[in-house]
Amino acid sequence: MSIKSLLHTPALTHEKSLKTLVENRTIFSLNNCELNIFETYQESALVPLKFNDLVVTSMLRGKKVMHLFDEPGFDYLPGETVVIPSNVEMKIDFPEASNQNPTQCLALAIDQTKISETLNFLNERYPKEGTDNFWQLNYQNYFFYNNVDLASTINKLIKECMSTSITKDALADLTLQELLIRIIQTQTVKSIDQGDLSNQNNAMAQVIDYIRKNLKEDINLKHLSDKACMSTTSFYRFFKRELGMSPIEFVLSEKIKHAKKLLKNPTIQINEVCYLSGFDDANYFIRLFKKHEGVTPKQYQLMNFTN
Repeated sequence: MSIKSLLHTPALTHEKSLKTLVENRTIFSLNNCELNIFETYQESALVPLKFNDLVVTSMLRGKKVMHLFDEPGFDYLPGETVVIPSNVEMKIDFPEASNQNPTQCLALAIDQTKISETLNFLNERYPKEGTDNFWQLNYQNYFFYNNVDLASTINKLIKECMSTSITKDALADLTLQELLIRIIQTQTVKSIDQGDLSNQNNAMAQVIDYIRKNLKEDINLKHLSDKACMSTTSFYRFFKRELGMSPIEFVLSEKIKHAKKLLKNPTIQINEVCYLSGFDDANYFIRLFKKHEGVTPKQYQLMNFTN
């Protein structure tokens, strides 16, 4: 499992200030958003919660089980984010909450007008390639892991919302725009991982298909920009805007993903995995794998074999 970027955890509410032991709520209200910090200190089940606005939730401490859209409940842990449309009820279990092990979760409710303004701005200023291809939130991909950039943006927004500065609304508005971009980029990456690109004929789909079929080759920016029929500068900007990472960063992530599949074979050698995944230097491969996954290739292989 890939590393999840954790958020900074605000201090817990003092025991004497708690209003309830289940979903104790602290609110920070701004012009275009409302930051809610929820804390739970006892086991509970199917606790209902609903917002009038779209809400971005991220786990800070502990464990919840989320029930959404009449789908099976799923574990919700620190380093993970869920985006929930307006007026959709979630039901939440707290199977492990206690005074010694509280849950803490943020819920950022964003005004719909601000969302529409941001998406309109992005579609006008930075239009996507192809017809019927727009900046928009994907409510099918409502659950994902925080990457470094997304976690950094959420941390920045928490700081602004909790600030006492007279400029906090202006700074929060700028950060809200960044947050929506990061979420859309993260959702796009997840769609690609699931093989679910909305327009399989667009330049991005062709480039990704080429990368996945040629992992053992020396893939460089010129190869990819030629495949997309763009200059290298235009292609780099296009790719970074769509996915929030550079083309070469994406190539490396695809190589690591392929290596993980190979490592599910308990008999394969690490040097062989390195070669089959398109790496020339085994030491570099091991360092990069550990950076992405938090464990060495051998440890990952043993963990999967044990499981």
